[in-house]
Amino acid sequence: MTDSGRHLGPDPALPGERERLAAVRRYRILDTPPDGAFDTIASLAARSCGTPMATVGIVDRDRVWFKAVHGLPGVSQIARGPGLCASAILRDTPYVVTDALTDPAAAANPLVRGEPGVRFYAAAPITTADGHCLGTVSVLDTRPRDATEEQLGILGDLAALVAQELERRLSSICTITAERTMRAGAERLVRTLQRTLLPPALPEVPGLDAAAAYHPVSQDEVGGDFYDLFPLDDGRWAFFLGDVCGKGAEAAALTSLTRYTLRSAAIYDPDPCAVLGNLDAVLKGEYQSDPRFCTALFGVMAPEPDGSFAVTLAGGGHPPALAVRADGTVDTVPTPGGQLIGILPEPRFAQADVRLAPGDALLLYTDGLTEARTPDGAMLGDEGLTAHLTSKPSDGADNLLANIHKLLTELGAGVGDDTALLALSVPRRPAASGQEPPR
Repeated sequence: MTDSGRHLGPDPALPGERERLAAVRRYRILDTPPDGAFDTIASLAARSCGTPMATVGIVDRDRVWFKAVHGLPGVSQIARGPGLCASAILRDTPYVVTDALTDPAAAANPLVRGEPGVRFYAAAPITTADGHCLGTVSVLDTRPRDATEEQLGILGDLAALVAQELERRLSSICTITAERTMRAGAERLVRTLQRTLLPPALPEVPGLDAAAAYHPVSQDEVGGDFYDLFPLDDGRWAFFLGDVCGKGAEAAALTSLTRYTLRSAAIYDPDPCAVLGNLDAVLKGEYQSDPRFCTALFGVMAPEPDGSFAVTLAGGGHPPALAVRADGTVDTVPTPGGQLIGILPEPRFAQADVRLAPGDALLLYTDGLTEARTPDGAMLGDEGLTAHLTSKPSDGADNLLANIHKLLTELGAGVGDDTALLALSVPRRPAASGQEPPR
């Protein structure tokens, strides 16, 4: 924990400050409009630390500009005075002021000497991949107090999310600029933008194989399907897949907000139904005058000593997941009653538990798959998909998605909507010497 009284005030002439300011400019974030993803991070910071105020701040040459504020209405920036954000960026570890009035550096800060009269401040640095601190994710209170190590850890996780979001957005900006400069066609531009809305690769999960795929129907329009897989702090893994309403630029913005809200909400409380509830609240707050909605499955899985995985899955208006068993049978994992996210007054989210034993796989998909038409004009549907998977067993996540890719190819023009797929499979146990592996 950092002791008040040992803080240094910011000095624009410090070594490395020129490079840091160049990094701030590089991300093109200053003076951009409010954004739901950053607002969510500020809200989660305040709730996690039990404070009435929180900010996502970027430290400029002579000001601290807030990309997001919680509990500080009307505050968009303050002078770059020492003691709070400007001092926090001088460190690569969390920064805490337990009582600003007794801290020589912080006492003169505008947020301390004026409204709202800040006494407590804790922050984690927003650090780029090349080591430059752009600003902080901070929490503030009007009474002296301290922060726990757990709270500081959450602030650090949220600051890392901000850095990741800035990197992704910069990548999108640079890609679009480069594409326009080279006068690339609309098809290539849309593909690039679509890739920024999906993880470039899934992480490696010990004891599990994971694979994902996205099958767009149109090459010149951005879709709204999304998925992700990421670790939680306690050794478990979280994953989700869903579909937002609409297509094009508006759907892309909604998809981006949804993905980062789900990841942020899982840091605060990974309970699947609670995560979907947080997403519902964010979408309603962001789209008050023009409601938008999505469907999603969100799950948490934990490895078991016997090599299996225990999965808890929550659904909000989304097609059910399928458990493809080692013996070739297919079980539906229903989340009955799970309702649309973002549009109903008090939606209900349903939860289910499933165990994946060695040789089992879990398949999540968007409705572009089951709404596809067979050659006779009938909808494939849940029963048709189950029948296909049962008749053509696939071992492992990659083979399972290859099987579905072949199905989509065979349906051809009968596929009328984008399809996203996420498969999670537990490898079979090695067969004993001289025996065939179980099927």
